[in-house]
Amino acid sequence: MSTIAIIPARGGSKRIPNKNIMDFFGKPMIAWTIEAALSSDCFEKVLVSTDDKKVASVAEAYGADVPFLRKEASDDFSPVSEATLSALLQAENYWECEFETVVQLMANCPIRCAKEIQTGLNQFRSSDSDFQISAFEFGWMNPWWAAKLDPNKKPIQIFSDALNSRSQDLERLYCPTGAIWIAAGAALKCSKTFYGDGHVFCPMSWTAAVDIDDYDDLMMAKAVFRMLNEASC
Repeated sequence: MSTIAIIPARGGSKRIPNKNIMDFFGKPMIAWTIEAALSSDCFEKVLVSTDDKKVASVAEAYGADVPFLRKEASDDFSPVSEATLSALLQAENYWECEFETVVQLMANCPIRCAKEIQTGLNQFRSSDSDFQISAFEFGWMNPWWAAKLDPNKKPIQIFSDALNSRSQDLERLYCPTGAIWIAAGAALKCSKTFYGDGHVFCPMSWTAAVDIDDYDDLMMAKAVFRMLNEASC
């Protein structure tokens, strides 16, 4: 099956400038995702979609395909799915082919590895869904006990009935992560979103699911990386 990995990596990050090529334990951030995609042996093409020549140069140095710069959806407001879809159309026009499966791998998820990519694709190919989104199970931050605060800091419980239940008796809840999103190419072109009809979640480890949007995320990702590497020694 023809499968393409698309790594969206625009150059205009505001919360962490140059985030996609900043150093993360001795490599540019994006390098971890490129190497995971290549070592998974799941893809005919590993494409980095960027509007930035510096990002393109780094991506090519680590083995990704960057035959063109992104034409659309490079602003702060466009959903990342639009950037991936635009890259898919550019790629199919450039290589004169159609890709049956599209895997979006966010460059700001450096801890997700080849094994998680393989597992995600195996689940997708064994399911009946055209869309699959990676997710992690909530752990010590129990969303059943979430509350909003009024102007006087008084809590307003979102799930008030859950306060009468033990945590172990509550249903498991999951949160999407940008680590691995998968879609059938034709379906993505039609829906223009990975949240298409009948989309399913693919649970993964919360440690592999960490995505970095701001400096707090970066600090947590570094702590998780160190923890995992110390455990493997």
